[in-house]
Amino acid sequence: MASNGAQIAGNASKGAPAPAKKAAKAATAKPAGGPKPFTKDEDLRAYRDMLLIRRFEEKAGQLYGMGLIGGFCHLYIGQEAVVVGMQMATIPGDQVITGYRDHGHMLACGMEANGVMAELTGRKGGYSRGKGGSMHMFSREKHFYGGHGIVGAQVALGTGLAFANRYTSNGNVSLAYFGDGAANQGQVYESFNMAELWSLPVVYIIENNRYAMGTAVSRASAQQDFSKRGVSFNIPGEQVDGMDVQAVREAGLRAIEHARSGKGPYILEMQTYRYRGHSMSDPAKYRSKDEVEKMRNEHDPIEQVRSRLLGKHKVSEDEIKAIDVEVRKIVNESAEFATVDPEPDVSELWTDILK
Repeated sequence: MASNGAQIAGNASKGAPAPAKKAAKAATAKPAGGPKPFTKDEDLRAYRDMLLIRRFEEKAGQLYGMGLIGGFCHLYIGQEAVVVGMQMATIPGDQVITGYRDHGHMLACGMEANGVMAELTGRKGGYSRGKGGSMHMFSREKHFYGGHGIVGAQVALGTGLAFANRYTSNGNVSLAYFGDGAANQGQVYESFNMAELWSLPVVYIIENNRYAMGTAVSRASAQQDFSKRGVSFNIPGEQVDGMDVQAVREAGLRAIEHARSGKGPYILEMQTYRYRGHSMSDPAKYRSKDEVEKMRNEHDPIEQVRSRLLGKHKVSEDEIKAIDVEVRKIVNESAEFATVDPEPDVSELWTDILK
């Protein structure tokens, strides 16, 4: 594999731009004028997809509180616009890999709510047959390559997916999600270096929700503009309003096209916010209730779309309620399935083991 990597590196260097051009490339700026407005159908899709994630996560929180979900459980409530907007910018075959706050990514990729919830409760019908739990499920069919519990590990793996895409010339782009805390991990920068060196088709999406576990960004990061984390590698980046699904989709289209066209990696810093604690065991006392309420009241991603549907698109309250009813039905059925589906047989302890 080393010789193949060297061959790719050699091929990439043949057409590499001059240093001055590469420096300019790293300073890519967003176009003026704001994000392109969504059509009515696009807003309806975004609203439904984000609402499904929100209601699913709320239900998962309830099941955790009832003792039906064990281990760790990290909810995505508040950050829904990031993955929904990015998925709206992808094409079939593009891959997704992320960390442990992963349920929303699974649903956005098209994985069934029943299978995700069943995995959370450790049931046979879960995506990892009940053996992975919240942080470790995947679907090759949906091109979702996991939640990963090791902080920052998915960045190197996502870069490996991009290497495979480049090696096989399949035209796909890898989307590697990670948080502001993981952005300080060493393997992230090793991945950046390799991705730029070999012009790999990968988009690094930093979900900056302001707090790495309980530590504010200002206390842990010397460079708080995460879009600049790739500057020393000549990787272009930009900051995006991660609470606005329109802005996310537009930035995603730009970044994915950059990667798919052979120009190499791209960094998107999604400025977002989680409403709940880092995990279900986190009381989140490191921030005030007023701070959380201000974000909910002024920047909620779902309410922004709902307002557009009711105002600009003239969608009736009854149509909105119908979507709400549909989503709640899906979530309630997933919770029912996850509590009656049998647990995996003891023999499953000996499957999927490398010998």
